[in-house]
Amino acid sequence: MSSLIRLLSRHSSFRGSRLLHAASASTLSSGHPTSSVNQDEIAHFSKLSSEWWDERGEFSFLHQMNPVRMQFIRDKLLEIAQDENIELESDGADVLEGLDVLDVGCGGGLLSESLARMGANTLGIDASESNIKIASLHASADPRLSPSSSPNLSYQHTTAETLLPKPKRYDVVCSMEVIEHVDNPSAFLSTCAELVKPGGHLFLSTMSRTPLAYFLTILMAEDVLRKVSKGTHTYSKFIKPSELVQFFREHRSPLATNDDSLHLSSLSKPWISSPASSNSLPRLQAELRGLIYNPLQARWHLALETLGVL
Repeated sequence: MSSLIRLLSRHSSFRGSRLLHAASASTLSSGHPTSSVNQDEIAHFSKLSSEWWDERGEFSFLHQMNPVRMQFIRDKLLEIAQDENIELESDGADVLEGLDVLDVGCGGGLLSESLARMGANTLGIDASESNIKIASLHASADPRLSPSSSPNLSYQHTTAETLLPKPKRYDVVCSMEVIEHVDNPSAFLSTCAELVKPGGHLFLSTMSRTPLAYFLTILMAEDVLRKVSKGTHTYSKFIKPSELVQFFREHRSPLATNDDSLHLSSLSKPWISSPASSNSLPRLQAELRGLIYNPLQARWHLALETLGVL
């Protein structure tokens, strides 16, 4: 029902990154970054902002999903660190320690707080001011996360496009269940990719455009069970994993010139080098996994096998 993909920044060096889900193929063509903010979506989630930390409420599915997403991020960072012979604690618990992490579309801060607790210098951003206020308020109530005792977690009411002209780049960029709510998803993906440091990691997650996803996330969750507010999801904006993979097969990061301007060059490699005819992904460039909800157990599970990209 949902997908995770790991992508590697190909600016100059290789590392890792995962978690991708998709939108409609026609919307994922290459293009220059423009505003991706959908004001109707922002208004919708702003109305729901007070419910972010109710584990049985509107965002209960995300609360259940968050530990699985965090485990996936940690495992992929640990895997790449081991490939690069980076010295870590024996159990790899410190793999996020000191990394600069950006959580794009952080909502109420579910993922941001988890990343900060793992030692990452975490910035959560959201286009909804209400979401940022709730995230900041919740963090301030925890002595381990309040600004006075934990300077490694901060929030900003802003967008990824606003951060792009600034020089700051991040070891890890995450955007979970966001792309299906934006306008111009190709521009949004490009912006997220360019906020990653050379050799850094991009983690994306979204709903796949399949009949099963429609049945579970819209028909059942919204219309029948009323676990999610009606209108939260738009099926046509769901993205298939294959569409995301194809986007990053074509996406090239701009290269800096001598005058510090950026341009696209044939020397700039695509993020994923395998051809469209291939069903496999180079392990050190991308990895795609399914995230499946079991309603009988009320739990999310990461698929044991790597997904094909068809």
